[in-house]
Amino acid sequence: MKIAILSRNSKLYSTRRLVEAARERGHSVRVLDPLRCYMRIASDGFSMHYKGRQITDYDAVIPRVGASITRYGSVVLRQFELMGTYTPNSSEAILKARDKLRCHQLLAAEGIGMPITVFGDNPDDTQDLLAMLGPPPHVIKLNEGTQGAGVMLTEKPSASRGVIEALRGLYANFLVQEFVAEAKGADLRCFVVGNSVVAAMKRQAPKGDFRSNLHRGGSAKGVRVSATEQDVAIRAAHALGLGVAGVDLIRSKRGPLILEVNASPGLEGIEAASEVDVAGAVLDYVGARFKRGGPRHASPGRPLHEKTAGESYLLKSAS
Repeated sequence: MKIAILSRNSKLYSTRRLVEAARERGHSVRVLDPLRCYMRIASDGFSMHYKGRQITDYDAVIPRVGASITRYGSVVLRQFELMGTYTPNSSEAILKARDKLRCHQLLAAEGIGMPITVFGDNPDDTQDLLAMLGPPPHVIKLNEGTQGAGVMLTEKPSASRGVIEALRGLYANFLVQEFVAEAKGADLRCFVVGNSVVAAMKRQAPKGDFRSNLHRGGSAKGVRVSATEQDVAIRAAHALGLGVAGVDLIRSKRGPLILEVNASPGLEGIEAASEVDVAGAVLDYVGARFKRGGPRHASPGRPLHEKTAGESYLLKSAS
């Protein structure tokens, strides 16, 4: 197969591992900076150039589109799709996942558990909005924040109102959620590939913080997740149309609750914690989908035997 990896930096761990895994499987692979891709859109066909040369004949494209370039990166990926290139994560699926509010609405429509979430625009409605949520603590999140940035915990109603007023003054898009105390600052990252959770890790927030992101000083270890947790993670990825996703969830009294679905999950932390070849699992999935000649960006939930393969990866992770 001829594979393109959309990434701003070929030296990043995740990008390097995907390149290595592709070459180990005999594929031709090239890293393309999506911001250097430019395109011609016309009724007689689509074409794209990269650094002065035409991009042609790629069988598959694996997007590693960061939050800062979501809009342009999704346009480039959509152009690949329209040119007949297979991708495990479509441009539309990435846009759904990147917008936290839209993501939660879609997950809720599928009956997937998550922290209670409220959203509103008018300052006159703030008090009633918070009443719909319940008493503090409250978690306030920027709608498009990443890696724990733009996530705040407020412990009094006055603090919640103050933060909401400040964010509205900055014209920021945000949502407010219940704080699930029984999670004790820990969450699970489930790495979904196709119909399987191929690796999982438990992340623990550092002392004095409630955010477990590794970029915020959190720690991680490989963990076995229950069948229920696997099912919820896979359903969440499929609800957004993602074939490859990092699904973050917490353990609560009412079962697993989805915090976020990441369409470009990093590989370094989870490969180190779980000792699973996650990059290899991604390339095996892409190769299997392409060989079967199915729709270029079909629903990842179609039975393609990935679950059996995925379980063999997950069994290697630490208990």
